[in-house]
Amino acid sequence: MGLDTQTMIRAIGNDTIEMLIEKNDSYGDSALNPLGIFGNKDAVTSLGARIDDKLARIRTLGYEGFGEDNVRDLIGYLILLQVELKKRKSSGDAA
Repeated sequence: MGLDTQTMIRAIGNDTIEMLIEKNDSYGDSALNPLGIFGNKDAVTSLGARIDDKLARIRTLGYEGFGEDNVRDLIGYLILLQVELKKRKSSGDAA
């Protein structure tokens, strides 16, 4: 018998969290604190652009276009967006 839904939710969630932590180690905190070399947008705007790009890639190339797991990447960006929005809410900044 295959994995039950709750087990799969935990596995996918944990896998996505580990990916985000690894990328954060590799790239620093650039998703939530963009360098601003080529753009001067805040984290929410930058993440929104990345989410738009990932959705466009899914629409045109499918879930695994360019050999990437675009759904996993999208989930990751959405988690990062949620982190930034929660940070702003807890510090009293508007989103």
